[in-house]
Amino acid sequence: MSTPSPDPLAALGSLPGVPHAVDSVRKAVDRVYGHRVMRRRSNEVTAEAALRGARGSAALAGADWNLEEVRRRTDFSGDPEARTVGAALRLTAEAGQLLSIWRQSPLRVLARLHLVAAGGAAPDDAVGRPRFAGEPVEEPLIEAPLPDADEVAGRLEGLAGLVLAGSDAPALVTASIVHGELLALRPFSSHNGLVARTAERIVLIGSGLDPKSVCPAEVGHAEQGRAAYIKAFEGYLSGTPEGMAAWIAHCGRAVELGVRESTAVCEALQRGAA
Repeated sequence: MSTPSPDPLAALGSLPGVPHAVDSVRKAVDRVYGHRVMRRRSNEVTAEAALRGARGSAALAGADWNLEEVRRRTDFSGDPEARTVGAALRLTAEAGQLLSIWRQSPLRVLARLHLVAAGGAAPDDAVGRPRFAGEPVEEPLIEAPLPDADEVAGRLEGLAGLVLAGSDAPALVTASIVHGELLALRPFSSHNGLVARTAERIVLIGSGLDPKSVCPAEVGHAEQGRAAYIKAFEGYLSGTPEGMAAWIAHCGRAVELGVRESTAVCEALQRGAA
């Protein structure tokens, strides 16, 4: 009889502090899904969460626009900040269309996300594929050393294998690891942070934790600030139990702050309907 392969993601779920973070996220998500507005107007909450999530992800990528500016603009082809915001909006819109493909081919989804994010801004031959040896990477927030192209290829295959194998780990753990690993690898020539945060969103939706996509973790990542994001990510890079637990807890807090944002949207819609 063959011995079952260990589930490394499930092991991360038992790190000190992680069960508490998982429980706290679940309770927060349950509260917003129980809001009376969600029974009748969840599509409006989803649309607003997408907008606010995109704004938050773009802010971490260096384009910190206020929400009304994001809402008002129709042309995102101008300066670099506008292109970043446009990329974030396109990715958020695309995420929900890729759930079934993610379960079958995560690498195909990542390629698609980079294609959508680039939107013609990157050289055609660099779009939608992992970077080659020696290719530069444009990532304004993350300054950690870049793994070489061979390591990127191997670790991407490993990440895809984890997704395809499935795990008993809570959704928060899986989403945090997908997010952290993509940030660590920066597999594409550009838009890696935006792609990593979108992949986190896809895992949270597809896992069933947030099926209506109303808990935008990107909002919470931005609200905690770039310095806290980088510090938590350094914990992921360390690979220590403490560092990994701190990263997962940081991502959990981001989801909770996203829940708070959507709860405020629900309250505003309820007041408007009263």
